[in-house]
Amino acid sequence: MAFFSHQVCRGFSSSAVRNVVIKHVTIIGGGQMGAGIAQVAASTGHSVTLVDTNEDILKKAVKGIEGNLKRVVKKKFADKPEAGEEFIQKALQNVSTSTDAGSVVRDSDLVLEAIVENLKIKQDLFGGLDKLAPAHTIFASNTSSLPITDIASSTNRLDRFGGLHFFNPVPVMKLVEVIATSATSQETFDSLLNFSKKLGKTSVSCKDTPGFIVNRLLLPYIMEVIRMYERGDGSKEDIDIAMKLGCGYPMGPFELADYVGLDTVKFIMDGWSAANPDNPVFAQSELLTKLVAEGKLGKKTGEGFYKYK
Repeated sequence: MAFFSHQVCRGFSSSAVRNVVIKHVTIIGGGQMGAGIAQVAASTGHSVTLVDTNEDILKKAVKGIEGNLKRVVKKKFADKPEAGEEFIQKALQNVSTSTDAGSVVRDSDLVLEAIVENLKIKQDLFGGLDKLAPAHTIFASNTSSLPITDIASSTNRLDRFGGLHFFNPVPVMKLVEVIATSATSQETFDSLLNFSKKLGKTSVSCKDTPGFIVNRLLLPYIMEVIRMYERGDGSKEDIDIAMKLGCGYPMGPFELADYVGLDTVKFIMDGWSAANPDNPVFAQSELLTKLVAEGKLGKKTGEGFYKYK
């Protein structure tokens, strides 16, 4: 994924830059997560450049942002249609698109990636952009499972690198996990916390551990209920009902796994299992492996633990 241009490279100071106020944001990745983050940032007055390698993806993303903004307006500006229209136009004016990250990061306070969960691709991306972005620019990843430290290792700005893990759908979900590595400066971390607050999100501070907080608890929980089902301790229907009614969860674990995507669950657990082979919490599941191999990935394919056709 050639998200950046190799034509122009320039050096920069490696000294920490204090009190960065994030106004100009470059978001790499025009998929659902990237577009969602762009929408929220633009709606809160930030200048946003959404980057992808494909113009069609970018056009689809902007169209989706506009549609989502119209839905927001119906709820928030039901009695003030003119104010609602002004809100939409201001947000859309804050969004621009590009297929060349290298040309736009020079004006960015924050570069946030929301691309495929592949360590090498992320490292290559940031390694290239590191040579082009100004000294004050903060880099961040929206990864849900990969170590921020490993991603940041491809750059020379370890003190200006952190994690911003948003949740899907971004405009609806209130939480952002803000992740600091052992090298992230306090100034960088404070800037990321302040940025999250300006987006109207509630942030929690996380160390750079597998899955941070939410996924570190959620994925082993899902895996354990799959093992319960494999052992015959309960049907998937009864387990889902028990967790919804007994714990007040809006979705049962099997419903949630299907919503997340069984391939996503397996991908994350495979990585954690490889890195922690002696930890039983990260043990594999034969049933999950079988469903993924059969292409039964959950709601997006019409069948996972449940059928949706």
